[in-house]
Amino acid sequence: MRDHPVLSEASRHGVRLGLNRMRSFLVALGSPHLAVPTLHVAGTNGKGSVVRMVASLLEAHGRSTGELSSPHLQEVNERIRYRGLPVSDAELEALLAELVEVRDRWAASEGLPQSPTGVPEAALLTYFELTTAAGFLHLAHQRPDAAVVEVGMGGRLDATNLVCPAVTAIVTVGIDHTAELGPDLGSIAAEKAGIAKAGVPMVLGPLEYPALRVVRAMAADRGAPLLLPDEHYRVAADRAGHLHFSMGETVLDELPLALPGAHQVHNAGVALAMVQTFLGPDQPLDPQACAQALSTVHHAGRLEWLGPDLLLDAAHNPAGAATLAAYLRGLPRDRPRTLLLGASSDKDPRSMVVALEGVIDRVITTQCAHPRALPAGSLAEALVGVGVPVLPAGPIEQALPLARAGGGLVIAAGSIFLTGAVRELVGAR
Repeated sequence: MRDHPVLSEASRHGVRLGLNRMRSFLVALGSPHLAVPTLHVAGTNGKGSVVRMVASLLEAHGRSTGELSSPHLQEVNERIRYRGLPVSDAELEALLAELVEVRDRWAASEGLPQSPTGVPEAALLTYFELTTAAGFLHLAHQRPDAAVVEVGMGGRLDATNLVCPAVTAIVTVGIDHTAELGPDLGSIAAEKAGIAKAGVPMVLGPLEYPALRVVRAMAADRGAPLLLPDEHYRVAADRAGHLHFSMGETVLDELPLALPGAHQVHNAGVALAMVQTFLGPDQPLDPQACAQALSTVHHAGRLEWLGPDLLLDAAHNPAGAATLAAYLRGLPRDRPRTLLLGASSDKDPRSMVVALEGVIDRVITTQCAHPRALPAGSLAEALVGVGVPVLPAGPIEQALPLARAGGGLVIAAGSIFLTGAVRELVGAR
């Protein structure tokens, strides 16, 4: 499903962080967010990959699993998965119809604003709140053994933070969404640590000290035990790219990992630690199940090759660009490299290009149809003075063929929305 009138209407009202509205609405729905044991994943980067790996690992261990993630690349159905498959159009239509019926009754009972026609104003719930509620409702209907839920933004005030999780995680903390989350690592870490719950174990990825200090303090204050890399669990990769993981009595060697990039080693460590914690010490991870899960897991748009000349990555902040640069440094420098760059208006494209300067030869700026996308010309202006040539090229439909015409390697990055647009253009599903 590309769009739906209910979601289109809600999308006009942007992001509104806060829990009171969503909490009241979920109660009116019958509290579907409490129906399934939940693993809750936060992080600036990597949380989507961890969600996919956790779900794959749980399924391989015989646990039926649902996933809630965001944003989507091509179809909104991607945000809600049961046993690895996106919700169907028919199921999503039915879920949205049920949500609208309950929402209108709820709005009337709460005395919330009415439109000029007397119908409760649809803007009461945002796009993210509606899709999150639809996901909770779908999983409550399906009743999997576990739900893996990705935080949308931050954590403390995110609409997903009404779950009562069995395990939580913070994968990474980096600079992103500064207008909403704060200007530095400490501020952003405090928002992400807002998912900590008393008595609920929280798995951490390798956080920088300013973030780790804040997370430690908040977890201690809330009574959430922390599981730290190199202290409570260990993960590393050998020269062949195989994983080695240990946690307590669990020792796993030579695990294959399908997701490319050195950063996925740390993400896999978080995922394995979360699943081992969820299963409990009496159910150690099975080596064959873990090998099966990690060797087959897929996450579209993350260091994804769509042809020998086209690499797609959802890097959209400085830390993501640095991770992409590390991957590119490991590839042969045997042909010209073009960064096909699109960015949302709330991002810092200059810092992304600076991180990539040493591994690319030129930048072509573009834009997709998303309303937050910067025009290609404005994006090029923001890059004046960087260390590589920059050429504005208009909409992605024009820019992609132009970038590929040179016969080198094209790296499309800078925006998750751009990632979806490129996949659409080349027919990837």
